Amino acid sequence: MTNNGVAAPRAWAKRHPFLAFVLLAYSFSWSLWGLAAAGGGTIPFLLGGLGPLVAAGAVTTMTGGSLRGWLRPVWNWRVGPRWWAYALGLPAVLYAVVSLVLQVSGFPVDWSLALDRLPAYAGTFVFVLLIGGGLEEPGWRGFGLPLLQERYSPVRATLLLGLAWGIWHVPLYGPAGFVVPMVLAFFYTVLWNRTHSVALCILLHASFTPAQDQFILMARSKAETSVLDAPDFAILGTYLIAVLILLALTRGRLGRTRSPVRTEVAAATAG
Repeated sequence: MTNNGVAAPRAWAKRHPFLAFVLLAYSFSWSLWGLAAAGGGTIPFLLGGLGPLVAAGAVTTMTGGSLRGWLRPVWNWRVGPRWWAYALGLPAVLYAVVSLVLQVSGFPVDWSLALDRLPAYAGTFVFVLLIGGGLEEPGWRGFGLPLLQERYSPVRATLLLGLAWGIWHVPLYGPAGFVVPMVLAFFYTVLWNRTHSVALCILLHASFTPAQDQFILMARSKAETSVLDAPDFAILGTYLIAVLILLALTRGRLGRTRSPVRTEVAAATAG
């Protein structure tokens, strides 16, 4: 490829870094997931989940940013205890509310199932933390969110990122798969804005996935339910109410201070 052939994509990525990030993430992930669906096996499926990470690193490099600076928040564990509690405990609290709503609504909830499912919860937590969806966070929260907050309000930035994050999931969960990530994005925005820690966002991701899988405390398995059933509506309703509470408590700022963290790519593209 000629110098002009290299310079043109770099110049475009510098003008449109978030769009470049999203397109690269989609291309990388969807190609590998398509290969997995065509019989390629588990490895392409797992590698596809690295799309946001790979895309963020590529755009950071293309725009002249520092990979070390971009990755620094991944190792930021030095945050207050309440944010550790938020990352590790919020999903379990939300699903306790979901189970309570289902019980009040007349559905057969068995609270003792929580203890029975703890081993499965722990196994999924470790998998997501080290291999699964937690590795998306250096892309979505470590790159995309602070970049968007350079230009937009926290709410608008979260909605845009949540939409991109949700559409990325469509090959996995179908056309309606983008809805829940759009709502969940608000919980991550508060955590990022208050801690500037991708590490804690990874923990939150690793906590949400097993809670979603294991802490709907009904004996009937999810596989035996319809696409949209009572637990689904209870979950979405609980998420939405919790988001409204977050918006009220933070007055719409979602934890953002007056001096937000500047991304490596934003610093590189400023000139």
